[in-house]
Amino acid sequence: MKKTMVKEVMIPLSEYSTISGEQTLYDAMLVLEDALKRMKATCGEGHRAVLVYDENNEIKGKLSHLDVLRALEPKYFEVGDGSPMSLGLSRFGLSPKFMKGLLDQFRLWDKPLQDIARKTSKIKVKDVMYTPSAGEYVDEEATLDEGIHQLLLGQHQSLLVTRGQEHTTVVGILRLGDVFIKAVELIKEEKED
Repeated sequence: MKKTMVKEVMIPLSEYSTISGEQTLYDAMLVLEDALKRMKATCGEGHRAVLVYDENNEIKGKLSHLDVLRALEPKYFEVGDGSPMSLGLSRFGLSPKFMKGLLDQFRLWDKPLQDIARKTSKIKVKDVMYTPSAGEYVDEEATLDEGIHQLLLGQHQSLLVTRGQEHTTVVGILRLGDVFIKAVELIKEEKED
């Protein structure tokens, strides 16, 4: 059986929603809203994040729905070490009562959402985007097996796909959902043979 390559499953950069890091959080919210509406209208074919490019048009990060909501209430960065991992506290078996206590203790969302939302036109995307680690990039010439391995070990929802010897040029995104669909397709083909 022919090996499937990452570039066969990835979404090319030209087909993915992007935004400049210099744009505002409000701009990003509109782009994400549009992507979500497209996803609902097409039964799931949409983007749950936008890729963020810098002044050289190079992809430097991602901005998801979770990142936007977290940016609306900056005090979340005071909980734990401020990293996305420390914010997933419910994974560690913490009770809803404890989680509610954090809301009160750190005075999270103590201002109405409308007040917080006014700040969205002052916050730059580059200041709140998620910057992927080295383990969140995969070469387009890698096998899908390698891509799955990276997704599983890092528990990532997606990987940025690169091209070239330096692996600095992002050419697409490999999403967990697309990988799952391709894996099912390949397994079905094997079963039929």
